Amino acid sequence: MSGWPDSRCVRVGAHRAHLESIGVKVQLLEATSDRELTGRKRSWGEKSESVIRIADRSIDYVSVVSVSSQYGTNYYLEYMVMSPGHTGQTKLKKTKMIRKKKPRIWGKVVDIEWRGDPHLSGRLNFDYDLKHKLLQLDRSALKGGITIIPEPKHGHTRIRTGYQLPSPALFKAVDAIAKHVKSWA
Repeated sequence: MSGWPDSRCVRVGAHRAHLESIGVKVQLLEATSDRELTGRKRSWGEKSESVIRIADRSIDYVSVVSVSSQYGTNYYLEYMVMSPGHTGQTKLKKTKMIRKKKPRIWGKVVDIEWRGDPHLSGRLNFDYDLKHKLLQLDRSALKGGITIIPEPKHGHTRIRTGYQLPSPALFKAVDAIAKHVKSWA
């Protein structure tokens, strides 16, 4: 065994320290509560690396998730919002952020549109403050986009972004999305 720390511990520790440095109160959860929160496994190549509890925000938890495939392992941040009102009354749909560019292929992002669940995407599309925050972010901050995935079986909704330590502006934007998700029911 080498003297180098496990890369998982380094990622989790760096993420926790970064959240604390931008003024977010955090608490690392135990592995047993991690499984209870996110379910055993969502797919054969996807697993939760860690779960961090967030205090005083609309976001309840942040999870570092790894997805393995034949091409390698990709990491994502999932901001989880507890939404117990979504337990099977209506069919909820996944909602994605679509970036509109001018010119289309390599151009600058000039607008953001949300597509998916009609009620949630309508609310997000009419939140011009959120749209302005997302347009002001650095291009690399939204590298993988933002996807909102409801999970009524587990009583929460996941807001998934690419794995990158969030800037204070990105964290505030995701927190604003979480407020919309909490009022979605």
